[in-house]
Amino acid sequence: MAPGKQTLITSYLAKAQAKTVSEVLKLVEDKNSEVKNQAVKCIGQLIKSIRESQMNTVIDSLVEFIGGKDDELRDIAGLEGKLPEKACAKLAPKLLAQVEKLTTPPETVIEMLSILSILVSRFPVYLADVYPSPIVTLTPLLNHPRIAVRKRAVFALAQFLPTASEQTFEKLLKSTIQPALMSNVSLEHQRTIILLLGAIARFAPQQIGPVLGVVVLPVLSAASRDDVELREVCLQSLETLVLRCPSEITPFLSGISNVGIELIKYDPNYTGDDEDEEMQEADEDEDEDLGDDYSDDEETSYKVRRSATKLLSAVIGTRPELLATVYRTIAPVLISRFGDREESVRLEIWSAYSLLLQQTGVYGAAPQAQAEGHIGTKRKREEEGMEVEETPHTLLRSQVPNLSKALIKQLQAKTSATTIQTGFNLLHTLLSVNPGCLSGQIVSLTSVISTVLNKPPSSTSSTLHIAIISFLDLFFSTHSPAAFSQCLPQLTAPLVMSLSEKDPRIAAAAFQAFSTLLKSLKPVRSADWADNLYVKALERLERNDTDVVVREKAEECVAELWLCATEIVRSKGGQEWVALRKSGRTGGAVKVIEKVVRGVDFSEEWVGESVQWVLGVIRKTGRLQKDEAFACLEALLGKYRAGFPAGLTSSLASQLLPYLSLADLSHFAHALSVITLLLRTAPEEAYPLIETTVLPSIYSSAVSPSLTANLLDSLLDFFGSLVAADPPIATRLVPSLTLALDQVGSGPGSAANTSKCIAAVIRNEISLAAGTISDFAKAIKPASKASDARLVLSLHVLGEIGRFVDMTLQNEVFTNSLTLFSSDSQDIRSAAAFAVGNIAIGNISTFLPIIVKQVQADPEKRLLSLHALKEVVTHCSSHQLEGVADALWTPLFENPENSEESTRNVAAACLGKLTTTNPSRYLPQLQAHLHDASPAIRATVVSSVRYTFADTAEPYDELLSPLIVDFLSLVLDPDLTVRRLSLTSLNAAARNKPKLIRDHLSTLMPLLYAETALNEALIRVVDMGPWKHRVDDGLETRKTAYETMYTILDTCLSSIDLHQFFTHVLRGLADESDEIKVLSHMMLFRLSQVAPTTVSQRLDEVSPELEETVKGAQVTKDTVKQDLERAGELQRSALRAIAALSKISSPTVSPRMERLVESIREGTDGPGIP
Repeated sequence: MAPGKQTLITSYLAKAQAKTVSEVLKLVEDKNSEVKNQAVKCIGQLIKSIRESQMNTVIDSLVEFIGGKDDELRDIAGLEGKLPEKACAKLAPKLLAQVEKLTTPPETVIEMLSILSILVSRFPVYLADVYPSPIVTLTPLLNHPRIAVRKRAVFALAQFLPTASEQTFEKLLKSTIQPALMSNVSLEHQRTIILLLGAIARFAPQQIGPVLGVVVLPVLSAASRDDVELREVCLQSLETLVLRCPSEITPFLSGISNVGIELIKYDPNYTGDDEDEEMQEADEDEDEDLGDDYSDDEETSYKVRRSATKLLSAVIGTRPELLATVYRTIAPVLISRFGDREESVRLEIWSAYSLLLQQTGVYGAAPQAQAEGHIGTKRKREEEGMEVEETPHTLLRSQVPNLSKALIKQLQAKTSATTIQTGFNLLHTLLSVNPGCLSGQIVSLTSVISTVLNKPPSSTSSTLHIAIISFLDLFFSTHSPAAFSQCLPQLTAPLVMSLSEKDPRIAAAAFQAFSTLLKSLKPVRSADWADNLYVKALERLERNDTDVVVREKAEECVAELWLCATEIVRSKGGQEWVALRKSGRTGGAVKVIEKVVRGVDFSEEWVGESVQWVLGVIRKTGRLQKDEAFACLEALLGKYRAGFPAGLTSSLASQLLPYLSLADLSHFAHALSVITLLLRTAPEEAYPLIETTVLPSIYSSAVSPSLTANLLDSLLDFFGSLVAADPPIATRLVPSLTLALDQVGSGPGSAANTSKCIAAVIRNEISLAAGTISDFAKAIKPASKASDARLVLSLHVLGEIGRFVDMTLQNEVFTNSLTLFSSDSQDIRSAAAFAVGNIAIGNISTFLPIIVKQVQADPEKRLLSLHALKEVVTHCSSHQLEGVADALWTPLFENPENSEESTRNVAAACLGKLTTTNPSRYLPQLQAHLHDASPAIRATVVSSVRYTFADTAEPYDELLSPLIVDFLSLVLDPDLTVRRLSLTSLNAAARNKPKLIRDHLSTLMPLLYAETALNEALIRVVDMGPWKHRVDDGLETRKTAYETMYTILDTCLSSIDLHQFFTHVLRGLADESDEIKVLSHMMLFRLSQVAPTTVSQRLDEVSPELEETVKGAQVTKDTVKQDLERAGELQRSALRAIAALSKISSPTVSPRMERLVESIREGTDGPGIP
């Protein structure tokens, strides 16, 4: 195109664009609201593509609209959420300039500050260097006469601080904040500045954290000034500091707690005696009886008490290491305030104590730290004279009487349904943490429970009924019958009424409570409530419109009635079985029959009817219900002690035959178990039928490599039972199994499975052992021309038989197997090592020295010899190992430098097993090698320790405990492989022996965290022609570190610093490795459940990385299908974490997470979710 034409077109487009923008801006001022809305939508789209000059025009117009008097135009101007980043960066300076003008009306200033807050929260990077400076511009507004302007300015100023320089913040601190914290400053200005401190802690904790020493103490002093609003603001700011600056606030926790304890009792309008004890003894109708002693004119003191409670809740929720101290200092005060006259405060106090109970349930077993300067270091002296620090659980038990008395008193008063429900939820949490602690309160509780449950539930009180019934369910399960037997009539009567409620949630909860009650009272001889329960359950089962959950709970009740009140139900005529079998929900009936038949004896007639019914279920139902029906069928058949009825065996065999197929391994295992049961119970009748109809299909399955461990066990059990039923068949089973494997040819046959089946046959008919050994030994002779497949099978069979048969007289079998270590085939070499090791078990004194000599003398065959040795160590008895351990110990440490990692791993497994045979002797020897000059030796030692964790004996734990830190300290080793293996051992210790490392985590966790960092020195670039490939040699170590963190989070939660732990989880979200990101997502999911208070305060730190992951992979010309699949899995992992985090997120604390969740729901950021 000619340059002139191009210029002409460009000019034309610019004019058209300018005209379009101008016309759309005019339409924004149109009198018709619909036209205005459409014009606003157009601006939102236009501004993304127009030229910069036109963008300035739009922004100027928006600022003009904001400053105008038209409220509707002012609202329309709030397009900040739809503007692109570039436009917002241009809008912010203009807004700041308008805010800076003294002539700008307060309403306009408020609107502009709101828009600035939204802009900086969405695009902080683009507004980092905006001019004029937001800090300088907004600071004068802290002195504005309008309180609404000051509050808006506080939050806008705090939101700009995260991107401000340290010098800017320091200037603000010294010139504005510190002077306002002096005691002679006006109350109004001090409230504003302390509110600013809380806002800074919320939005910029990294700025305020280092200077807490100069602001916390003045805030604590300000809280003592006699002004309700100032005290409320002080408490709120302190709460935010506790939540957002958990590490830096630690030295001030004592003073903060004391202020909370003092102000939770702040009630100046109550002029009676202020002692806590008298608060508890006050009349339940206190407000009515106080008369002239109380005035609620302009009552606002409750705000101080509520804020003080929230402050104490923040301390409780973020400092699990101080639980014992909290119980000594804070908990008694909370209990004393259970009867606060303001309902909102009362519920907040109950919620705080409930949080304390939850923290105790999660962290109560952890060693408790003592806060510096904290009061209350009382210790409990035991009778022996030893001083033992009180634990949270012991302290809680000592407070239960006062707690329950104070709470039940409030429940007995005239109060709302919400309060009663909250109270019972608190009692439920108490029982979950401290079971059986309410035995002495059941009489008082019964009066409240019966009063509530005897009233028909309404739409608003249904949840209250459910809460109370759920509490009863837990109470019955955690207390002995003696605790509630005297109140049982008063409790069961309303529960029986609840069984008929229309609300399915109430009825289901009532049935569940009765199931628990039956288990607790077992056996129940006679009880009216049991008869009524039977009638109600039968009614529910006979009705077709019964809710699914209610039917399920009614079925469970029927089962428990049979198990716990057998004589009562047996006299009812069996109507429940008719109702169960006729219902459309066969799965529930199957579970009931299986459960009952395992615990109660029935007539053979009933068992026969049930067997036929279950067979019908197996024919008609789906896969999951078939599994349940097979289990039920086994339980029913086990009731036949003297043989089966005529025709039942043939009927079962014919119906089970279609399921003896590898098409469904689960059904195969169940059907085979039933066949085996037939052989054991009625061998004479079952054997001929099974031999002709079942056995042929078993052969092909036995040689399959797809057998699961459970199915293989079932097969071995079957062959053992078959030989026991007819020993001569063993002579046909071995060749038939061999033939079945041969027929597979080069297909996927499994010599290992086949050999196990053959060994099971020989074990049950030992007379065939010599002949079988002779037959299979022919294939491994040097002159044999057997195929590789036959050779592998022979070696496996000889090895399996060698475990229980001494082959000393067939010495050539061992020798020939050893010779096959030189075979060209890897399969043959592995099978030979298996055979050599297992044959040695039959006569250790003869064969083991030969294997040890091979380990020492032949480096090329060292790995195979070690595998053979591992078979010996793994499968022989502990008594045998003790006798040969010394002979094996030294050879396992030889030639480590010349061994590959796989060889060292096998040697380590052997060393670990040997160590458990005599730990007092071998653990010190392993410890002595920890500082060996050879990295290979150190790697072998730290790996071998991992294998010792399988020993669960208490004496071994006592020996290992003082040494475990030495073993795991190799995380500091200079060798990368040793560090990785040490992390693997730490992971195994956390999973298998967490109690041994909990007390040492303060030492181990910093070492673990150090390995989560990306080490640039371990990254190398490999040239691959036109491409360069980055190889991270530290990835496996880093991945192992995160796997270990995940395990420790699961098993040692009570012993880790969650704030520090969470910081390193954040590091994992930004890691280059997708596997590490997935592990981090899993830890976020777990943390959201066990530490919601800690996590909820830092959700906005998590959001950027999750947001980036949710967007998915960027498709380029080099993208392949595997990249998309991997990115899709990572995306799903991130969505699972976001779904969990969204449950603890709130718009005020984590706005960025809220926006991310909303964008995902709308489908604008990644795939939409419901």
